[in-house]
Amino acid sequence: MIEHIMFNGQPLCYIVRAQLPSEKTEFLTPPEANLQVGYIVHPAGYEIPRHVHQPIKRNIVGTCEVLIVRKGRCEVDIYNGERQHIATRELCEGDIIIIVAGGHGFRMLEDTVLLEIKQGPYPGPEEKEQF
Repeated sequence: MIEHIMFNGQPLCYIVRAQLPSEKTEFLTPPEANLQVGYIVHPAGYEIPRHVHQPIKRNIVGTCEVLIVRKGRCEVDIYNGERQHIATRELCEGDIIIIVAGGHGFRMLEDTVLLEIKQGPYPGPEEKEQF
């Protein structure tokens, strides 16, 4: 199951539950998203041809994040761009959250390991504004 958390028609995040079957290639984010996340599914023996990606210059505003719960359990609070609380969801081992807009905060319910993937380069802690 993929849950889309929206505010006024704008996606804030996508939550992909660990039980989601990946039987076919399927992108979880729309083509216009700053970060493309998807399952790529091929049968045994299939080969992806050697390739390089063209040096396309992209102008990206904001930071998208993908967090994968590798171990444990946590709660995530999702906020819109005006810092209003929109939703709280529990994330369990194997769940994925793709944060594309707004704000967020986490509470660990157990010892938790999160794998975080986001755009770089990392400018340091000044990239975040706590509220």
